[in-house]
Amino acid sequence: MNYRFHLPFAAALLAVTVAACGDSSTEPVDTGEQRISAVLNDAAYKVILPTYVELDQKAQTLADAVAALQSGITDAKLETARQAWRDARRPWEQSEGFLFGPVDTKGIDPSIDSWPVNKVDLDAVLASGATLTKEYIDGLEGTLKGFHTIEYLIFGVGDTKPASAMTPREIEYLVAVTQSFKGATAQLRQSWEATGDNFAAQLANAGGSSTIYTSQRSGLEDIIGGMAAICDEVANGKINDPFTQQDRTLEESQFSNNSNADFQDNIRSVKNLYLGTYGTNSGKGVSELVVAKNSTLDARVRAEIDAAIAAIGAMQPSFGEAIFSNKTAVEAAQAAVRKLQATFDNEVTQTLLP
Repeated sequence: MNYRFHLPFAAALLAVTVAACGDSSTEPVDTGEQRISAVLNDAAYKVILPTYVELDQKAQTLADAVAALQSGITDAKLETARQAWRDARRPWEQSEGFLFGPVDTKGIDPSIDSWPVNKVDLDAVLASGATLTKEYIDGLEGTLKGFHTIEYLIFGVGDTKPASAMTPREIEYLVAVTQSFKGATAQLRQSWEATGDNFAAQLANAGGSSTIYTSQRSGLEDIIGGMAAICDEVANGKINDPFTQQDRTLEESQFSNNSNADFQDNIRSVKNLYLGTYGTNSGKGVSELVVAKNSTLDARVRAEIDAAIAAIGAMQPSFGEAIFSNKTAVEAAQAAVRKLQATFDNEVTQTLLP
């Protein structure tokens, strides 16, 4: 409301009346709460949900490309399936900065991205007489399905598998496991959509109508914690294990040689949440909250994100080879990601969640 009183007495009377009635609806809304509400809303609807929608769409493209192998496999068809795998991998890796909510509580993650591949049990299933259907694969444990089982079957060890090496039984398994994968991405998408479990609304309305996030702080904690956690995983797990042990079998996306892109997309998931952007979507990210309190810190976070992505890209000719032949670049990438993690764990957290 816009009150305009020109008499001092009227102004004083209004102030007394408002104070006495104690009606919160007449008090100005805290701008800090408004800002946080906008960030939570845009994280849900402009970053997280669109990421899962794209993942599900790309999973369908992958399933279609794999199904095409049944009518006669060629190197060209196999390469189409491989590219579809890489394309689906991108939104998934860009979702790893927010591995909270249904992907965790519903146990969806293991059906999408378990690793390493259980080659022994996979060979046993392939040699068995089991009828390979989506439902059969759904019932298997995570290391026999998802991204990396598909990766192993279509790329082979060292990205060297020709179409002629694929057996009819492998193609049968590949079709079923890709359908199972598509089912998991659809479940994840639907769990965030309004027509499904509508988890997006739970995050967007934290501190309001949400029954899961009873305060805005709890929503922010998941977002900031998720960004820090993926930095930790990239630096101290995905890079560290194969590098310090000098063992490429510990590299996650070793069959496709896709690790550099994976790691960069992991940090892009941080960037997406921090800036409130994904693809053509542009909203308010965590940056809005940081810059309001410390513009210098905000500029540094942005710079550290970009520096980490660049340093990962500099691990050439590829991560799997760089751990042996370009150790300086690997160390630099690890240091850059650790620096970003420390900034989130310490300064960003202390600034926004004191």
